[in-house]
Amino acid sequence: MKARIIAFYLPQYHPIPENDSWWGKGFTEWTNVGKAKPLFKGHYQPRVPADLGYYDLRIPEVREAQAEMARNAGIEGFMYWHYWFGNGKTLLERPFQEVLQSGKPDFPFCLGWANHSWENKTWDPSSQNVKKVTLLEQLYPGKQDYINHFYHNLKAFQDKRYIRVDSKPVFYIFAPHGFEECKLFIDTWQELAVKNGLSGIHFIGKMGNWLDTKQKLLDMGFDAINTNTMWTAECKVKGKFKNLLINNFNKFFPISIVQKYKYKEIIKHLISDSDVLENVYPTLVPQWDHSPRSGKNGVIYHGSTPELFRLHSKMIFNCVKDKEPEHRIVILKSWNEWGESNYMEPDIEFGDEYLKVLKKELDF
Repeated sequence: MKARIIAFYLPQYHPIPENDSWWGKGFTEWTNVGKAKPLFKGHYQPRVPADLGYYDLRIPEVREAQAEMARNAGIEGFMYWHYWFGNGKTLLERPFQEVLQSGKPDFPFCLGWANHSWENKTWDPSSQNVKKVTLLEQLYPGKQDYINHFYHNLKAFQDKRYIRVDSKPVFYIFAPHGFEECKLFIDTWQELAVKNGLSGIHFIGKMGNWLDTKQKLLDMGFDAINTNTMWTAECKVKGKFKNLLINNFNKFFPISIVQKYKYKEIIKHLISDSDVLENVYPTLVPQWDHSPRSGKNGVIYHGSTPELFRLHSKMIFNCVKDKEPEHRIVILKSWNEWGESNYMEPDIEFGDEYLKVLKKELDF
């Protein structure tokens, strides 16, 4: 086994009442994808899906087709983004719940907790230069809520399809640095897992900004760290001071400076020295362009091609090749984040070439 590829999976491809209220009836991820515009010469927008079309995740056949594509490319499973805002409030849970209840597709999965507030700037490019409004706040009400959260997911953890590491179900936390009681949360879940017949939970924490350190997250109780070096790579290509200057300018002025980077330059820096460690899982990034969601405030990696993705894959797989097979985990960012132009699904420009490249590199 060269690598265990676990792909982030966004469920926001079906309408929900909250999105209808905030953005207009029928809003899904496709709304911003379809109306995206090129911001400079050669900018690849809009992105148009090929084989699966503008799908609706309420349709079981779509979910089956996605799983078949991923399986054929060598991807081990999907990490479904999971939304729990505290006090039992969830969003976008229908696709995963239907997968769980139906037993189909018969394809491995795990959960990643997207523990961040939703703001008007999260999903709407037209709101980038207006006052920030919190639509739904991420809350951490305390231990009883953490207990309720665990039991909400227990059936999933017990499912035979659930992805495990060292015999423990995987649970990913997107923003541990903003969660003051993260250690209490992890300790509570570990206790409940054993109480309910599991070996424990394999917690993965995203090391997402310069305030995070590997040891800080391990001290919270995480079993492993997912490194995401995109900001570091951008600073190495353009310079940290210049990046901070542009970010601050874009926050305060209505005329934004487009932040674009050549993918072929960025991929040279999308690894870290710690990625070779047994408890560190690197990130594989096929494409990235946040402009469908953020307009001119979006960060854009332009010029990605299947061949450049091949080079990036080789570098990432080289980081994990000497680890124990169980720990050769690579987080694929992402399977279907079309609003960030961050996907592996076929589009009309490259077809299924990214999937073919991944399969070939895994088999090489």
